[in-house]
Formats: sequence, structure tokens, C-alpha cells
Amino acid sequence: MSTVEEELLLARAALSRLFEPSDTVGLALVSAAGPTAALRIASGEVRLPPEAAAGIGQMLGPAGMASGPGVFTEALGRWTPRVADLAPGRDLETIRRLGGELLIPEDPRWPEALRHLEAGMPLCLWVRGNPEAAFPELNRTVAVVGSRDATGYGLSITGDISAGLANRGYTIVSGGAYGIDAQAHRAALAASTGNSAATIAVMACGADRFYPAGNEDLLRSVADRGLLLSEVPPGSAPTRWRFLQRNRIIAALSAATVVVEARWRSGALNTAHHAAGLGREVGAVPGSVYSANSAGCHRLLRDGSAVCVTDAQEVAELAGPLADSRTPDSLGPAAPLEDHDGLTVEDLLLLDALPVRSSTTIDKLARVAGLSVPGVRAGLARLELEGLAIRSGPDQWRRGHR
Repeated sequence: MSTVEEELLLARAALSRLFEPSDTVGLALVSAAGPTAALRIASGEVRLPPEAAAGIGQMLGPAGMASGPGVFTEALGRWTPRVADLAPGRDLETIRRLGGELLIPEDPRWPEALRHLEAGMPLCLWVRGNPEAAFPELNRTVAVVGSRDATGYGLSITGDISAGLANRGYTIVSGGAYGIDAQAHRAALAASTGNSAATIAVMACGADRFYPAGNEDLLRSVADRGLLLSEVPPGSAPTRWRFLQRNRIIAALSAATVVVEARWRSGALNTAHHAAGLGREVGAVPGSVYSANSAGCHRLLRDGSAVCVTDAQEVAELAGPLADSRTPDSLGPAAPLEDHDGLTVEDLLLLDALPVRSSTTIDKLARVAGLSVPGVRAGLARLELEGLAIRSGPDQWRRGHR
């Protein structure tokens, strides 16, 4: 690594601790002066040069924000107490010790989709994950978000959508929280194959922490097989502001955002609004009119902010087709369709339970697969259409193949 690259890493690492996410004055300063000079100015080492002050004004003015000298003085007042805690070398060593790294916009691996945030683009990303799992292209990502206190219905449809998308080659982006987020990550990990990132968790705390603690095992799996990232440095605690601000990153990284369940004032709606503001597609899953957990989804649908989606195929249509930059001649013969491709989690469980050589009953399949009898009957009908389940007699079934 060159001296210039190391200086940029150290500067952006320090600034990520000095500034809160989406600190408009701080981000304008970095844009006007560059990260290295911005650190010296923000830490009080040097005075704000006139040309940098003019640059800040040019960025804040068109956005309808005050941009006079008092604005920078006020910002300096909130940054100064944090200067003594700056230790970018220590923070970089911490993330490297955990097998991660700091990714900055000057790095060619920086996800271009984040540049769509313009002035709100994060200073850097503290990343942990599979070293072979690069950031997927924008058209290969879908955000699946929703309530922490999810219902059984919400968890079931989240599993179906996320697994179906993962089987189709999409990466699932979410926030690592309880409820819908956790189910989206879990289903993507269970259904994904290959070396690409199965799922991406955007954290509101430092990437060295697995928060919430109840999701530690799940988040460790995300870090092993996908990507876990944060814009705040190691050791940072989650706050309400950081939760809200990380939503813009979830939205920016995703071609489409799907809200499965959300109460009237759910944070998931904040993600949907960020997505709409970026010109991304937004989908909402309808629920019972009596369910408070679906009130936010119905609000999005009624306002015209989202389109109605009910399964993975409809979400895939919303996100758009998966593009492949290779020419048809370079692709070679089409890969054969695997038996498990495109199946929901329940259908995968049922397929695994079906015997290959002998036959079995619906009651036995329910016990082996851990599904209800009506669920097994519905699943067998779907698998039979795919040629994956064969009726060999009254109430007798065995496995077929595509």
C-alpha cells in the first residue's frame, strides 16, 4: 500500500469517528477540502481556508441549508470533544484482526451504487465478510426489510421471498435486526449457492459487534458467507440516529426494496422512502387489514409509494432481470437446472423429505419435514407440477427429478 493510500485510510477512519453518519457539514467539508485536509480542519489543527468555506457554502446552499460561518463554528463545537478519542491506527488494526478491512470511495472495489447518495454517501465502510464475496452489481441486490416483532405470516413470506431470490442469484440486503431482517438473512444463507455474497447486513453499530446479541450466531454466519458492514468505526454503539441513517445505505445498495411487514411508523418505511428518493423500485407485501404489523405496508400501497408483491417472482420482476456482461458465445452450454433451484424454504424441506426409491405417506412427510399436513399437500402439488414429486399410489409419494 502506498503512503497516499495509507493516509487516505487513516483520514477517513478518523473522520468516521469524528462525524456522525450523514453529518452534512462534515461531508461537505470532505468534499470541498479532501479527507486528509478535512481531518486537520475538523480536528482544529488548522483554520478553515476561505476556498474550503466557499466550497461548503456551495454544497449546503442549494440544499436549502444555512451555510454561513456560524454553521461551521457550531459543527466544530460538536466535533472538538471527540478529537481526543481519535485513534485511526487502532481502529484499522481492530478491523484487520477480525479479518475485515476499511473500504473507502477511492478504492476501485467501492460499490458504485453508493455514489447515488451524492452528498450523503458514507465516508467509508468498515467491512467484515467472505474474502471471495465481492459487492454484487446493483441489479443483483434486493433489500428485504420489516418489523422486528414479526408475525408468523411475515416470517413465512419473508423466508419464501428471500430464498426464492437467492435461488435466482440475487443478494439479499437487510439490517441484521430481529424479525423480518433476521429471517431474510437466514433464508438467503440457507438457499444461496456459489461464492458471491449470499446476503449483506448493514449495521448501526461497529462491525466488531454482533447486535442484537440474540442474532450473534446469525450475524457470524453472515460475516462468514456474506458481508457485514458499517459506516461507524469499531466499538461504536447503536443509536436511534444511526439506525435511521443506515437505512439509506440499505436502500442505495439495492435495486429494489421490499417491505414485508411494517407498523404505521416502522423504521422499515424510512428505508422505503430512501429507496423511492433514489429512484429505486419499492414493493410492499399486503397483509390482513386487521393486522397492525401490515398497516405500514398498506400505507405505502395506498399512497402509491410501492407496488404490491406477493412472491419472489414478482420481486424479481420489480428488481429487473439479472444482466450478464458476457456474450452468449462465451457463456457455453446452459447449466442444467438443479432440483432445488427456485424452490421456497418449505418446498426445499419437503423435497429433502421425499424418499427416492420407496414411497411414503403425507403424514410421514409432515413429521420428517416439520410441516403441517395441509402444508405438505400444497407443497406436493407444487412439486408435482415441477416433476419433483411423483404420486405412486393412494396417499403414496416419492421423489422425482427435473
